[in-house]
Amino acid sequence: MQMKRILIIEDDTDLLEGLAFALETEGYEILQAQTRKEGLKIIEQGLCSLVLLDCNLPDGSGFDLCVEAKKIGDIPLLMLTARDTEMDEVKALELGVDDFMSKPFSLAVLKARIKKLLGKKEVLSRLISGGISVDKNTCKVYKKDREIPCSRVEYQLLIYLMENRNQVVSKEQILAHVWDSHGKYVDENTVSVNIRRLRGKIEDDPKNPRRICTVHGIGYVWKEGEL
Repeated sequence: MQMKRILIIEDDTDLLEGLAFALETEGYEILQAQTRKEGLKIIEQGLCSLVLLDCNLPDGSGFDLCVEAKKIGDIPLLMLTARDTEMDEVKALELGVDDFMSKPFSLAVLKARIKKLLGKKEVLSRLISGGISVDKNTCKVYKKDREIPCSRVEYQLLIYLMENRNQVVSKEQILAHVWDSHGKYVDENTVSVNIRRLRGKIEDDPKNPRRICTVHGIGYVWKEGEL
């Protein structure tokens, strides 16, 4: 299992080093930054699984950094602040902060909250249905324990079908989601061709599909459950 990386953005050197040591003993890899600029650079590189940040930084507000981080990706954010005010907490949550703790705080509680946030992210990043699993973090697809190589289009098509499991999606909806979002126009036959290729990779019997089923005159449906 890949080690989780936590980025700590804190300008108090003693607190930064203390948090880093405490979390390293829990098995996390720690990245450190003492300014908004340093922290944002690390976030942009996609190097961390969670960000633990102070509300007040030498070169800007932790609130502003939250906004910038959420534009980059859906990374869990846990904010620390010395100002124990309801307004700060409300503002943090409205800006997309996933959790909020006031200083001084319990190290045991902090560790528990970090574990919970990382666990929630792990669940959301994995799709599992009908013997097929997709890891969104690595963009890999597995049939039982065997990795299935997929093209970018096949991967996006599979994600869309699995996220809408047991719901019929039309060819027009698939076109809009998988292709039109990239500014490319394709005809409906392209959908059929890629469905056929995907079935060849994930179905036990592609000629008699049991997961990606055709709904004649409408589109397709990913069927979940025992078959």
